[in-house]
Amino acid sequence: MNELKNYILPLFLFALLLFINSCSTENSRKENPEKSGELHVSSASSLRFALEEIGQAFEVENNVKVIFQFGSSGNLAQQISSGAPIDIFISANKTSIDELVGGGYILEESVNNFTEGRIVLALNKKADLKVRSLEDLSDSIITHIAIANPSHAPYGLAAKEALVSMGLWDKLEYKLVYGETVLQTMQYVQTGDAPVGIIALSNADVPDIDYYLIDDSLHKPIIHMLGIVTRSGQQELASDFIAFISSSGGKEIMESYGFYQPEPVR
Repeated sequence: MNELKNYILPLFLFALLLFINSCSTENSRKENPEKSGELHVSSASSLRFALEEIGQAFEVENNVKVIFQFGSSGNLAQQISSGAPIDIFISANKTSIDELVGGGYILEESVNNFTEGRIVLALNKKADLKVRSLEDLSDSIITHIAIANPSHAPYGLAAKEALVSMGLWDKLEYKLVYGETVLQTMQYVQTGDAPVGIIALSNADVPDIDYYLIDDSLHKPIIHMLGIVTRSGQQELASDFIAFISSSGGKEIMESYGFYQPEPVR
């Protein structure tokens, strides 16, 4: 009998501790609902590497899970207007944000232009091409040039604008291979499917790629804007995440991936 008591008592105490801990955790969640659950962020692909690092730091500090969905700004905006369960939208252009604000899908007071991107001429190292400028793309040895689809990807549109500014669009259009996103475009160059391409500086520092900055006067500024989705159930947590991105630590991470502080546009 004593042996049975010696077995049951520790088991009872262990179960009691589990119950107390469970109640404590549940009370904590009720007191701090904004500090629990998940935060869903839809973002332009150009920000993937930077945001994943920022997200990891934010998760540690706030004990929440940040779930990212990356794609082209135009396609992501369509998903949000169609009801996708997103808390924050980060676009690589102003138009997509403005259209969502106009439709009531984004809280206008939450909109912020927080960083500016650059495009680069990217080369696959193994291709061993002597390409250093956009003019060099006219060389007959180059048969494929990758850019993101300019119809819905802002970095692709910037690439098109740069080529038009140089008087090269009509000459090179038949060589163009379109990626669905700027990140996919980078992968085309990295794998050698296209020996050269025009991609985001923030995605260019990867193995197998050399890159050269393109003069930003050749295209409109690539301003990244963000806002909180109106129907989000995590608006306070979303505000915290936006503040985290805009903090000195967040800006330092953004700058390390080649992003710049933009001029105010709103």
